[in-house]
Amino acid sequence: METVVVTGAGGRSGRWIADALADEYEVVCVDIDHPGFEVDARANVDFRAADLTERGEALDLLAELAPDAVVHWAALPSPTRHAGGRVFETNTLATYNVLVGAGRAGARVVWASSESAYGFPFAEEKTLPDELPVTESHPLRPEDPYGASKVAGEEVAKMVTRRYGVPVAAVRPSWIQYPGEYNCRDVAESGDLSGGAGNFWSYVDVRDVASIVAAAVDADFEGHEAFHAAAGDNYLGRPTAEVVEEFFGGLPDDCAIDGEASALSTAKAAEYLDWEPEHSWREAESESVPGPSLTR
Repeated sequence: METVVVTGAGGRSGRWIADALADEYEVVCVDIDHPGFEVDARANVDFRAADLTERGEALDLLAELAPDAVVHWAALPSPTRHAGGRVFETNTLATYNVLVGAGRAGARVVWASSESAYGFPFAEEKTLPDELPVTESHPLRPEDPYGASKVAGEEVAKMVTRRYGVPVAAVRPSWIQYPGEYNCRDVAESGDLSGGAGNFWSYVDVRDVASIVAAAVDADFEGHEAFHAAAGDNYLGRPTAEVVEEFFGGLPDDCAIDGEASALSTAKAAEYLDWEPEHSWREAESESVPGPSLTR
């Protein structure tokens, strides 16, 4: 059985990813803290603690584990909860250290980039995208430290593929939601469109995040490729172009979006990874499902 290292496995979405992968792989969950030796891990799961911004720790750990694949999901997820410099330095350093360690180990890589790399979610002034739906080739124009750290990380990923010849998938998730806890619907029900204009009212269920990561781990491609992780629809229940035009006063010249389709295209993930989102807010906002479990 192959070994997959999952960094940030103690985080909200990281737990779902590690839990899903443990059905097929030996999963080593890496986070800043260890859950304790008294914890009884579930089958195919082990835990390690490491500060991934410390190069020696990260490189030593990956050299020791010699994984077949690395899922780098550890990050500070927002520019508003920590000082901007700390967000940028933490995310960029950790991504460099982990991806270089994975490259040296010959491990294929999947890592968490973000829709924030485009620069829309945390922009001071909300602006239209160049195209609808947005594809992975859209220019990356962040103006915040979180989005900038993801752009820097994607450049590191390209360097790693060139230097070490390993494939790297950069997953760009939309706003991640959890079964029975769809915070995006609070925005929808408030009637204030500005609350979701930063990503054009797109979202993704955490189970679809876990499944696209698993698909990317299994995929056969070369070099660095970016993929959107987004639900198939917006969370407003209205035609996307209609809402964009209402809020922004117009539509991009390159606009070919139908009905309630997400503003983020997942066509590339369908082509390269044979992946499509399965979950919609209509069922999932009130759905009750067991959460992930990394212990018995």
